[in-house]
Amino acid sequence: MNRLKQAPRKRAARIAAVVTVVVCLTYAPIAMTELWPYARPGAPAIGEWLLGKAVTPGYVAEALATRIAPYGRSLIPLVVHSVLGGALMLLGPVQLLSAVRRRPRLHRVAGVAFAVTVYASMAGAALYLLRTAPEDAFGGASFWIVLATILIGTVLSVTFGILAAVRRMPELHQRWMLLCYGYLMTAPLLRLEWGGLPLLLPGLPMEEINRVAIMHLGSIVVFAALLASRALTRRTTSPQIKGTWAPTPVLFLAHLAGAAGIAWITVGLLAEGASGRRLLGGFLIPYVITYAVMLHRHRAATRRGDAWAREEWRLHLTALCLAPALSAALTVPLGMSMSLDRYTALASTVGIGCGVLAFAATALLSLRVVHARETARRASLEPDPQPAPQPAAPRTEQPAHAQ
Repeated sequence: MNRLKQAPRKRAARIAAVVTVVVCLTYAPIAMTELWPYARPGAPAIGEWLLGKAVTPGYVAEALATRIAPYGRSLIPLVVHSVLGGALMLLGPVQLLSAVRRRPRLHRVAGVAFAVTVYASMAGAALYLLRTAPEDAFGGASFWIVLATILIGTVLSVTFGILAAVRRMPELHQRWMLLCYGYLMTAPLLRLEWGGLPLLLPGLPMEEINRVAIMHLGSIVVFAALLASRALTRRTTSPQIKGTWAPTPVLFLAHLAGAAGIAWITVGLLAEGASGRRLLGGFLIPYVITYAVMLHRHRAATRRGDAWAREEWRLHLTALCLAPALSAALTVPLGMSMSLDRYTALASTVGIGCGVLAFAATALLSLRVVHARETARRASLEPDPQPAPQPAAPRTEQPAHAQ
């Protein structure tokens, strides 16, 4: 019966893996050639041509014309970032398939190349962000903040993934690397939204489409990374992990805080008219779907008695509930520190909330596993307690006639 239930999940996991590989292989040449027109006007750009066919050439030309000056100030770092980003789209499937196919030597070599390429590519992105004022980024300061957050999350994720591999903790290594690749997948998914969202929101310029997209890209990619890690996990129990680090009162309070955060975000975005309503829809619809799937998976793991899956879903569900509260709490301090208007600050914090909390949930799960492992190690080193000496039996005198 369990095999029958697992068969559709395995089939869905295979389909998702094939789709991911196709998207990565398709996007790799687009990423590598994306900045050619800025280095040499008139040079072919595959992505620009495809996007023009999907929407209109004017839609693309109007948006990219504003990028000439900002990109020109950081062209070399951006070229490094985009070319190496295309290479990462190729190395990612190699990593995934070598892990699934149990090819440790290929996986190790590709992993080293992947990590080095991540650091180099993100260095180019960091130089671009440092040389570009937030308001000059494509879509404004909100997009600059989202890019900076993704950059930090990508670098930290691959670093923690390396540390987990060094400590021979493959499941944590897998989770960190999948989270890292999820952050990287925001690039091709954003391009897909540039071409797909105009069908739902016709007449909007690409910059406005970009603002809607960043409302949910963070939640989508980290949720996909979580689904992938669960699909690749064979463990159902862990003898060292007992109980939960998110007990029912904590989960209940997280739901209350999340509801309050959503209410605050809803009021703030609705006050901005049509633009705010678009951003609210871009945030709420994927958020509700993600919440429903997480809740269902958590309850299913509880019914199966799968303690490992239950704890992972529970920690991530708690983090997802807290994401709107975090966004609401950060809006005012972020706006004051970066001199942003309230609308821009709110859009920025909503765009980064789910990604930041998913990173925190993965970190908490890692601490959970490391703590359990260390506790078990210390217990194995403790000497067994010596049995207490038994009192000697009382000596009895023999009767005289027996002597």
